[in-house]
Amino acid sequence: MELHFRYNVKSISCPVKMLSGTRDRDNMLHLQHSWGWLAGMLGVLLSLAPSASSDVSASRPNILLLMADDLGIGDIGCYGNNTMRTPNIDHLAEFGVKLTQHVSAASLCTPSRAAFLTGRYPVRSGMVSSIGHRVLQWTGASGGLPTNETTFAKILKEKGYATGLIGKWHLGLNCESASDHCHHPLHHGFDYFYGMPFSMMGDCARWELSEKRVNLEQKLNFLFQVLALVALTLAAGKLVHLISISWMPVIWSALLAVLLLTTSCFVGALIVHADCFLMRNHTITEQPMRFQRVTPLILQEVESFLKRNKLRPFLLFVSFLHVHIPLITTKNFLGKSAHGLYGDNVEEMDWMVGQILDALDMEGLTNSTLVYFTSDHGGSLENQFGNTQYGGWNGIYKGGKGMGGWEGGIRVPGIFRWPGLLPAGRVIGDPTSLMDVFPTVVQLAGGEVPQDRVIDGRDLLPLLLGTAQHSDHEFLMHYCERFLHAARWHQRDRGTLWKVHFVTPVFQPEGAGACYGRKVCPCSGEKVVHHDPPLLFDLSRDPSEAHVLTPASEPLFYQVMERVQQAVREHQQTLSPVPLQLDRLGNLWRPWLQPCCGPFPLCWCLREDDPQ
Repeated sequence: MELHFRYNVKSISCPVKMLSGTRDRDNMLHLQHSWGWLAGMLGVLLSLAPSASSDVSASRPNILLLMADDLGIGDIGCYGNNTMRTPNIDHLAEFGVKLTQHVSAASLCTPSRAAFLTGRYPVRSGMVSSIGHRVLQWTGASGGLPTNETTFAKILKEKGYATGLIGKWHLGLNCESASDHCHHPLHHGFDYFYGMPFSMMGDCARWELSEKRVNLEQKLNFLFQVLALVALTLAAGKLVHLISISWMPVIWSALLAVLLLTTSCFVGALIVHADCFLMRNHTITEQPMRFQRVTPLILQEVESFLKRNKLRPFLLFVSFLHVHIPLITTKNFLGKSAHGLYGDNVEEMDWMVGQILDALDMEGLTNSTLVYFTSDHGGSLENQFGNTQYGGWNGIYKGGKGMGGWEGGIRVPGIFRWPGLLPAGRVIGDPTSLMDVFPTVVQLAGGEVPQDRVIDGRDLLPLLLGTAQHSDHEFLMHYCERFLHAARWHQRDRGTLWKVHFVTPVFQPEGAGACYGRKVCPCSGEKVVHHDPPLLFDLSRDPSEAHVLTPASEPLFYQVMERVQQAVREHQQTLSPVPLQLDRLGNLWRPWLQPCCGPFPLCWCLREDDPQ
């Protein structure tokens, strides 16, 4: 049944190897959906399987996962934007299933991606902090996704899938030496890796916005001034015979001051070499990376992976470096959008999606591949310089990247396409999560969800097929670091989606959606508010979280609070203490852990030719 079902659907579709471009794909997929959906459902009926989802689960499709970085849900045409051109992502929604209540498990990269790969809240794996270090800060740090965590890539690899990751990782690299690669993608189930082991960041290019350089320069300059003052004071005291010491403390203080000043002058270049580089498997190929090469290299790698593995089931996770600052954009897209450099970068990323879909078509893989598109979290509202906005738009939703449990930071696009199997144009408004991808792809591949740990994701296939009316999520928790900031309750019998905020960041100025000029809001301390009673919103009627409900305005206020707090207590009973990977000890730069393709600190190499 498995082979007959998979290839019978493909055999009645139009030829794909001659097609390219969005319009050709549209024509092809109109035919594929009309014939393929009929053939698929006929196959299900004839199989006498107990459910459509169980039959589809036996087909072992290819899996193509596309994840943007920092993309706002309001940046995409099919989610309401009419000024940004995203035809290829919109095409996926037109011929697939669109989720409108899709949320990430965190509003920042590292914890969100850990949850995506494992199907578990990041607090369970320790991919959180308690002291404000909300993502991994350095490639040369020891923190990372623990080796005892199970990713969907590991399970699919065990089921015979070729598994590849192309693009961003940002879940750690080394533990004890610069070459042990204990957190590397190849140690977490991927056969092949090409991309950045860290993350694109503002400091990868010398421009207006900085994420680490300015802060480090300020600290180094302060220490320089202190040591210079100490050296001058000691020297003056010795010269006027007020201090009886040798010249060695004076000399050492002066030398350290000069060293700090020199380091401050070159700290930007040091960061670029330390974090902004490319790897193929365990080998560094470019250090630092040459930005204008990156987009064609990534597309070349995707095409090559598809060609190599088209005769066997594969899982390919394309983790875009777009649309994170510094918004590296090739010349063909600069100045082409209505939204400056950020819009140019979004439209280039959409073009990359189209190129990848074309590569699927050319290899004849469209019908046998489940494609999924999302973002790791919401757009960044605080990537601003002067009057220029370098971050995304989150539509009607309040807040953005790093802003606790507000919808703008966690509401993300979610689009699934599988021609002939998933109904085209279906829209689902039930709450779903990035964590749901884990059980969904594991079961599609014929694997089993681990029974020795709590898995917070839920299989989406019945919902996508329409064989289930509602999502399996009754409650979803929203963490900021290790602190629970909010929770949502889908009260199915009333069709209501409640949202409760226990803690929120303090916006400054009040109501502006900005946290004191920070790149991300704090999760604890003086800059957050603990609400007693908690804030209550009805997302069914108020998705922008604009109107706080009170006992006077909502008759069910106390009932809702009691039910949500009971669910929180039950959830917290399932948590076990684990080492926090992003706390200070795991998140400090250590020279002996720094990947370097030359003798440290001369980390410079270019080991591959330009792509044609």
